[in-house]
Amino acid sequence: MTTKVFSAALVGLDAAPVEVEVDISGGLPKVIVVGLPDTAIQEARERVKSAIKNSNAIFPPSRVAVNLAPADLPKNGTHFDLPIAISILLNSGQIFFDPKNKLFVGELALDGNLRAVSGILPIALMAKQLGFKQLFIPKDNNQEAGLVDGIEIIPIKNLYEIIGYLQNLIKIAPLPKPNWNRFLKSPETLFDMKLIKGQEAAKRALEIAAAGGHNILKLYS
Repeated sequence: MTTKVFSAALVGLDAAPVEVEVDISGGLPKVIVVGLPDTAIQEARERVKSAIKNSNAIFPPSRVAVNLAPADLPKNGTHFDLPIAISILLNSGQIFFDPKNKLFVGELALDGNLRAVSGILPIALMAKQLGFKQLFIPKDNNQEAGLVDGIEIIPIKNLYEIIGYLQNLIKIAPLPKPNWNRFLKSPETLFDMKLIKGQEAAKRALEIAAAGGHNILKLYS
């Protein structure tokens, strides 16, 4: 029997849905990851194994096959750690929940804690557009994920916590709706160009660079 949970792959500035399939079968203990994974995903085997063991769960002592579908889409990054671990636990019967409309991202430490990952904003936007109801993210990604409204975003500290949440043993409050007034208000400025007397050419150069988002090289004589 195979199990499937959802995650996402980053494609440039956008994100695409990925199905994380797991099949556990008889044979010598071994973890195989297929579906065009990069080196970081291949190394997830050891992170996931240690994280599961250190979260009061059991890593299956048998052959574990992980497929990241669609197989022709290159996958990179460490955010597949969490969905791989969740799919393994679901397949081995250690947790029971309906993975439909849930999307998981996060890097696992060896002790089961979740580390922040990159690309949360496009992943959250994609999840909302595709109709996912819940997005599970590392707690350290709160600020970025909090910019997206219209989807329930659950911040997670570690694998043990999300296991309890999916089993309805732990309550975790979703992120509140974004406070746009906090982002739209004018930033405080500690320096004003009008305080500089003279140096018109230098001030104009700085203004042009700032308007275009360019860098400035300061030369001292």
